[in-house]
Amino acid sequence: MAEKIKVAFVGFRHGHIYGLYNRMKESDQYEIVAACEENAEAAAEAASKGAEITCGNFHEMMHTVDFDVLAIGDYYAIRGARAISAMVAGKHVIADKPLCTSLAELREIRHLAHMRNIKVGCMLDMRLNANVNTAREIISSGRLGEIHAISFGGQHPLSYGTRPNWYFEPGKHGGTINDIAIHGFDGIEYMTGHTITELTAARTWNAFATFAPVVFQDAAQGMFALDNKCGVIFDVSYFAPEKIGFPNPFYWRFTFWGRKGVMEFNYADPGCKLCLTGASAVETVPPVAGGSDYLSIFTEEITTGADLPFGSEHIMDVSEKCLKLQAMADKNR
Repeated sequence: MAEKIKVAFVGFRHGHIYGLYNRMKESDQYEIVAACEENAEAAAEAASKGAEITCGNFHEMMHTVDFDVLAIGDYYAIRGARAISAMVAGKHVIADKPLCTSLAELREIRHLAHMRNIKVGCMLDMRLNANVNTAREIISSGRLGEIHAISFGGQHPLSYGTRPNWYFEPGKHGGTINDIAIHGFDGIEYMTGHTITELTAARTWNAFATFAPVVFQDAAQGMFALDNKCGVIFDVSYFAPEKIGFPNPFYWRFTFWGRKGVMEFNYADPGCKLCLTGASAVETVPPVAGGSDYLSIFTEEITTGADLPFGSEHIMDVSEKCLKLQAMADKNR
């Protein structure tokens, strides 16, 4: 049996990180050797959710624990610094999204990754959604023809009081486009087979979060284009209704306009709806299991040293595009 990959966690400030922690805990490829949380309240919450917190100081963990991979779930604005510290020490890194909140941090992450053959992972799990994989198969089959326009909405509920308080503290969030839109950027490239080439426009503003009008721009919209000149419009605002008693049919909703018809799907309803030129009725194509798993790709890149599709390079590329649109929105505001 191959030696397990030793992983240390830092930060349990967002619920997403427990998905990675539990996967690695149950994996026969990984061994969790340390878990650090510097915030006492967050450490207590993490322990109550089954995470074994072993350290309360990140720098102490870096200097005293032998590990191969740093897994990062801290508040957004500190993630880049955590990743850079680990990469300087020769460690691979994997993070909840976003990977970092500044282009300067991302440039350093990219430099270290290339210079030292360090792999970078990110919890971009949209590629595992069955409807996303159905859409990918339909597009690659040519049934829609060339795609010329896409719109997507990734609106989330604001969930004030439930969401971590640091979202609304100055300097810790880093922007709603960078927070949410990266799932859409990653998914669009995966489904269409095209890359994002033109960053057209972006805007953020304060709408629902009037209790924090300066520090939290909860509204976020933007435009970009793909390498085939397809135009994309998106809205990833914190506008979704809260505490509803049914699956939200508008959560991650995608519409593709192709030369041969239109396709639409959302996360709540199974399958993709197709309205093709000349058809007598709307067709629903059932969901397809499988997909591209961020952790499997990261693991293979570590163990083989290879650069894989939707691996480190892709993660750094889509992160850069999100950060550039976020910077555009910040400048416009």
